[in-house]
Amino acid sequence: MALATRTDRRPSFARTVWDSTVGKKTVMAVSGLIMLLYLVVHMIGNLKIFFGAGEFNHYAHWLRTVGEPFMHYEWTLWLVRIVLVVAVVAHATSAYQLSRRDIRARPGKYVHKKARASYATRTMRWGGVILGLFIVWHILDLTTGTVHSGGFQEGHPYQNVVDTFSTWYGNIVYIVAMLALGLHVRHGFWSAAQTLGAGSRTRDRALKTVAGVLALLLTAGFIAVPVGVMTGVVS
Repeated sequence: MALATRTDRRPSFARTVWDSTVGKKTVMAVSGLIMLLYLVVHMIGNLKIFFGAGEFNHYAHWLRTVGEPFMHYEWTLWLVRIVLVVAVVAHATSAYQLSRRDIRARPGKYVHKKARASYATRTMRWGGVILGLFIVWHILDLTTGTVHSGGFQEGHPYQNVVDTFSTWYGNIVYIVAMLALGLHVRHGFWSAAQTLGAGSRTRDRALKTVAGVLALLLTAGFIAVPVGVMTGVVS
């Protein structure tokens, strides 16, 4: 008599962690912090536009030569892009799956709406959708030039930025997305701190303050660029 073959296998540790709610929240928190770090650096770089075309274009060129000669031309930039894509996909996937899990766990609609969540909390889902669509538009506009309005010039990022923000729709799309970003960061930073165990009764107020300041600085820093173009400070 042949022995029965055991076909069931225990899931791997990584799979077990990912399938858990805590695991998905941790992935969401870590990927969110990676993107937040990138946003801070990206905003600082964007503000170089106020120092003139030469400074801004030189900065854009420097991004492609970081790490040379150890790293080949643009390798570091592409490495950063790959990390960001992984972070965005992981963040969006975990957020979607957590949302679906939360909906399935509800026995029914609440009889009375609870005013427990802030405006930022209630708009996290739609804010994420807005930011996702904006990322696609932003890449097609200023990276590939596919939807660029003023005749995309490879190697001339200063002029490309001025062209984009010389149109009313370019300003509206960008400013709306940055306002959504501010709300997303304000809630997301505090939520990530709670998930990663940094929150406590004594630290909650400080963490919320840091989240608010970060959201304000990022929003103001990014919006300063289109405002600079609209007012003629950048031209």
